[in-house]
Amino acid sequence: MQQKLPNIYQQIIQAKCDGQKLLAILLDPDKIDLEKLDQLVLKINTSPATHIFVGGSIVQSTILEELIGKLKQKTSLPLVLFPGDPSQISPQADAILFLSLLSGRNPDYLIEYHVKAAPILKNTNLEVISTGYILIESGAETAVARVSKTEPLERENTDLVLATAQAGEMLGNKLMYLEAGSGAKKAVPLNIVQLVSQNLKIPVIVGGGIVDLQGIQNAHEAGADLVVIGTAFENNIHFFD
Repeated sequence: MQQKLPNIYQQIIQAKCDGQKLLAILLDPDKIDLEKLDQLVLKINTSPATHIFVGGSIVQSTILEELIGKLKQKTSLPLVLFPGDPSQISPQADAILFLSLLSGRNPDYLIEYHVKAAPILKNTNLEVISTGYILIESGAETAVARVSKTEPLERENTDLVLATAQAGEMLGNKLMYLEAGSGAKKAVPLNIVQLVSQNLKIPVIVGGGIVDLQGIQNAHEAGADLVVIGTAFENNIHFFD
C-alpha cells in the first residue's frame, strides 16, 4: 500500500493561495463494477482530476475496502472519503471530509454520527477535515435530502445560505461544501457560489448538477476552489475526452 500523502487540507489551502482550481471525481461504491475498474481509473488518471472522493448517501455494497485498496494501487491521486454515515470509513483512504449538514436540523447529521465516528477515526491515520455541508434546492428531491430527512435551502434565499456558511466557518469548519445533490436537475446557482466564496476565507467546494465541462469552468470562475463531478462521470466515463 502506498504511503499516506502529505496534509491534504494544506494542499487545498496552498492551491487556493496560488489560484489553482481543483477538481474531484466522486465515486459511489454502489455504482462501481470492480471488473471495469481499470478502464475507469485510466480515464480518471488522464483527466484533469486532482482528487478522488469516495462515498454516497447510502452505501449498501460491501466493496468499499476492496475499492479503496485497488484505487491506491492504480492511482496516485489523493483518496478522500465523502461518507453518508460512519459505516463508510476506510483506514486505507488518505483523508475524510468530516461533514456537518448545516442546512438541516437533523441531529444525526449535525453531531450524532460524528460522535459514533470519532472513536473509529482515532484508530486510523486518516486526515480528518471538518467540512460544513450545505444542501441547496436543485429542482428535485435528492438522495441527501431523502436520507437525511432535511429540506435544502431555497435557491433564492441567498442571505440564509451565506449566513449558514459563515456560521459554519465561525464554528471552525475548514471547508465549506455547497451541494445541489447527486443527479440534481439544477446546479448550485453561480451567484451563490460567488457570494459565499467572496465572504468566506476558507476554501469552497461545489458539487451536484454539473453536467459538462462548461459547468465546471463556470463554477470555478464564480469562486469555487474545488468542483466535484459524480453522476455526469458515472453516466459517461468519456466525460473528459
